[in-house]
Amino acid sequence: MNAPAGTPGSPSEGENGPSALPEGPDGRPAGGGAATATAPPPTTPPSPRALARGRRREALRRFAREYTRNRAGLVGLTALLAIGALALAAPLFVDQADLTVTGAPGTAYQPPSAQFPLGTDNFGRSILDLVVWGSRVSLTVGFLATAVSVVLGTLVGVTAGHFGASGGPAGRFVSSALMRVTDWFLVLPTLVLAVALAAVLPRGTGTIIIAIGLTVWPATARLVRAQTLAVEARPYVERARALGGGHGHVMLWHVLPNVMPVVLAQTTLLVATSIIAESTLAFLGVGDPTTISWGGILDAARNAGAISSGIWWYMVPPGLAIAVVALSFTLCGRALESVINPRLREQR
Repeated sequence: MNAPAGTPGSPSEGENGPSALPEGPDGRPAGGGAATATAPPPTTPPSPRALARGRRREALRRFAREYTRNRAGLVGLTALLAIGALALAAPLFVDQADLTVTGAPGTAYQPPSAQFPLGTDNFGRSILDLVVWGSRVSLTVGFLATAVSVVLGTLVGVTAGHFGASGGPAGRFVSSALMRVTDWFLVLPTLVLAVALAAVLPRGTGTIIIAIGLTVWPATARLVRAQTLAVEARPYVERARALGGGHGHVMLWHVLPNVMPVVLAQTTLLVATSIIAESTLAFLGVGDPTTISWGGILDAARNAGAISSGIWWYMVPPGLAIAVVALSFTLCGRALESVINPRLREQR
């Protein structure tokens, strides 16, 4: 007997059964049927480098936000930017011929006036021009001497801290030897050692940079070593060591990036120290006599008898410039410390 019409399996029905509807040209059911939900295309996960870049950008934004909340740090940064711009633009509005003894535009010891806002020296040169031009040498020596000190101190501190924490008996011996050398430099009078080096080596700006850089690095080494010991105890450093990371890999990729914030804060403080040291060496007569610097101007004022003669405009401007720059770097350094260490921010 034939199957009744309309029952499943009837030859009059399609393969898809009675609920099947004809499809339109776009593949959707014709007649207003509901569209079939399609899965979203798979998304490609970000690469580790992209994640690292995102974290760095977020860290920089957080750092800038915290730093701008420190008013003292903003004042110091603004002053440093203004002084730096003035030093870079000095050749544009200071004629080097006016800085020579034979090309002095004024007479000796003119007090401040409209023509010479800060007066003149014993040769008739403008004190304002001398101070502006001297900022180039003082800032250059300060930055380069700080770079020498920071590189040397960071290298010694990271090496001593790493091998002292994970180098075994031989590593602890290396760490102890490095720190004994550091302590030896630390107990020596910094100024006396710098004067001795500047007197023995050929006189010049490079000698001043080396003399200052080789005398102020021990404090950086001590600070970096303490921070390195703290970083070495963290789990991710232990995992990197367990996965086969060598000494160079651990120090370069795991320890050094985590001590750099402390190094940065220490750098801003060392620049002020280096500028004061350069001015002191120049004032004592062991600086470079062929260049104009703030310390050299003070030394020339002392030799010319400006102190006993009451010619204050010869001494005050360079001394005030040294004080302003040192204070500005100190304010920036303290602001960086408060950003890096939240406990200091809470105390203030």
